[in-house]
Amino acid sequence: MRSWLIGIVVFVAAAAVLVLEIVAGRILAPYVGVSLQTFTGIIGTVLAAIALGAWGGGRLADKHDPRNLLGPVLVGGGLLAVASPALVTIIGPSVPGEDPATIVVLAFIGFFAPAAVLSMVTPIAGKLMIDSLDTAGSVVGNLSAIGTAGALFGTFVTGFILIASVPSKPITWIVGFVLIVLGIVAVSDKSRQIVVPAILAAMGVFGASAVMAAPCDYETPYSCARVATDPNRASGRVLVLDTFVNSYVDLEDPTYLSSRYAMVTDAVIQTLAPAGPLDLAFIGGGGYTLPRMYQATRGGTSTVLELDPALEQISIDDLGLIEGPWLTTTIGDARLTIRHLPDDRFDVVIGDAFSGRSVPWHLTTVEFLTDVRDKLTDRGLYVMNTIDHPPTQFARAEMATIAEVFPYFAVVAPQEYLDGEHGGNFVLVGSMVPIDTGAIEALVPEGEIALSDAAAAEWFAGVAPLRDDFAPVDQMISRP
Repeated sequence: MRSWLIGIVVFVAAAAVLVLEIVAGRILAPYVGVSLQTFTGIIGTVLAAIALGAWGGGRLADKHDPRNLLGPVLVGGGLLAVASPALVTIIGPSVPGEDPATIVVLAFIGFFAPAAVLSMVTPIAGKLMIDSLDTAGSVVGNLSAIGTAGALFGTFVTGFILIASVPSKPITWIVGFVLIVLGIVAVSDKSRQIVVPAILAAMGVFGASAVMAAPCDYETPYSCARVATDPNRASGRVLVLDTFVNSYVDLEDPTYLSSRYAMVTDAVIQTLAPAGPLDLAFIGGGGYTLPRMYQATRGGTSTVLELDPALEQISIDDLGLIEGPWLTTTIGDARLTIRHLPDDRFDVVIGDAFSGRSVPWHLTTVEFLTDVRDKLTDRGLYVMNTIDHPPTQFARAEMATIAEVFPYFAVVAPQEYLDGEHGGNFVLVGSMVPIDTGAIEALVPEGEIALSDAAAAEWFAGVAPLRDDFAPVDQMISRP
């Protein structure tokens, strides 16, 4: 086999491993969510596969003629790449969860085998190209460089282009097709009897994967999105992103709030925000539940900072959102887009951005909240939705962070949450004006307690504020 073709094979195989590693995050998300733990589990699993594949490929190349190995390995890797989303779709519903063990098991089922098989390519290629110990170092170095270049190519193309423009399952099909074609080119006469049946098997797997029901109504660049009808309320719609209920919308009544945290958020705004129309900014749009509620009840304007460009269109198509001059949606990371908003403009900023159950860490820090404070009027208000469970390390750290930035602050949650007995949504408040906790408690659902200033400081005592150089949010959040 010509050296240039071997170089192409090594480049493509390495690129394919990284494509699959990145796509794995999207394929696993409907079952294990999206978090630092998810990507840690995937990266660790793929690295283990690379190590085993490199070892196994070297052993095979020493025991068998490498000319008869390269084609079947490429075709086998392609077959496994095509099968990976089907395996996850079959197994995923039976092992849902966000714990590390579940993540690693599902990543192993879907992606360990193709990554391991494709990682056999480089040592097999090395055995083909080394014909003298005098040039062995150069051969190994060249193949390592080519493989690294392929991995970089696969990383950049997938992360910057493919994920944003192609659903995840077809990406694995493209990878599989390219590998199988390259395997046919690389196959020797002796190994054709193995490759041809494998190609037929690949066609069968491809067909089965193509017709298998997808877990998403919409696969956005950031999540697997589904819209469900509330069986107890005909006009109710639930927006689910990956494993997490993101929003509830009543198509006929925009003032209807189903979730406790939304009711608490509204109670805080009713108590502390000025009367009349409000200028609001939302960090995270989701199903646009609160923007349309305030447009119906108070008027004014809503500026939504939303990372996922698909959610606005889903809200229009499936959740009854009617756009107008009152609503402005800015697509992009809120850490960046908030800087372009005018200072001293907004009566209320509402923080409700999530990646699974976690608030993205860079939207939790003193530095970010300082940007938020700069956008508020001199009577402005910041209200943040968080989710945490005992020992509520994140919720208390975020409360400490808000207290670092705002002159007045409060936390609203059920008493058992504040006591560390149970967990769920905590509504955290930073205010430029004093907070009347009694007035808030008169409006919130029964059982909610509001702690402000000294009482809130006692609740988060001993916990340091989060800053850009240290905000381990994924590790701090406790899950039920």
